[in-house]
Amino acid sequence: MTDSAVRVATRLPLKQWAYEERIERFTTLLTAVHAEVHRTTTAHWITELCALLAGRSIRNMMYASETPIGQALDKVGELLPERIRYAESIEAFKPALFNDVAAALTSAHAGIAETGTLVLWPTIQEPRLMSLVPPVHIAVLAADRLFNTLAEIMTEENWASSLPTNALLISGPSKTADIEQTLAYGVHGPKELIVFLLECSA
Repeated sequence: MTDSAVRVATRLPLKQWAYEERIERFTTLLTAVHAEVHRTTTAHWITELCALLAGRSIRNMMYASETPIGQALDKVGELLPERIRYAESIEAFKPALFNDVAAALTSAHAGIAETGTLVLWPTIQEPRLMSLVPPVHIAVLAADRLFNTLAEIMTEENWASSLPTNALLISGPSKTADIEQTLAYGVHGPKELIVFLLECSA
């Protein structure tokens, strides 16, 4: 994304939805493309995550221990399946990512209600391959980080002067179609996208 694109975005009229409308639109658009959205709270999401993983017999999950989410997961111990903690270089973890990891969990920088899209800012702790390679990608998004539009994010965060070096826009699981228009999931990336939308606990 170029600086000129950022400047154009800041001049566009911004659509506005109320809080509940943003959540409803975001959820509807993502589920329409075979993603899942679980609306929960900061106090209960890990319990729901553990139940989901157990119910689907997901044998292991990779996450970054150095992030706040990873530190929270480290505290639940045996409630999770086998844990693969990402803590080395991506080169060291590539064999596991491509051959052994059943699911990977990452944080989401923001969400876009207009298009039902996750915005990820990959870091050294959470490289982009964590969200692009394993069969199941689990993303954790704070509900107060759900914006109306991409232009709104770019404006409020002043991307014109502090453009992220790498931003991923994810609007569902990986899908492709052959010449006969037969749709297949997971050919070029995760076949499942699961989003935990976290609201602050009362």
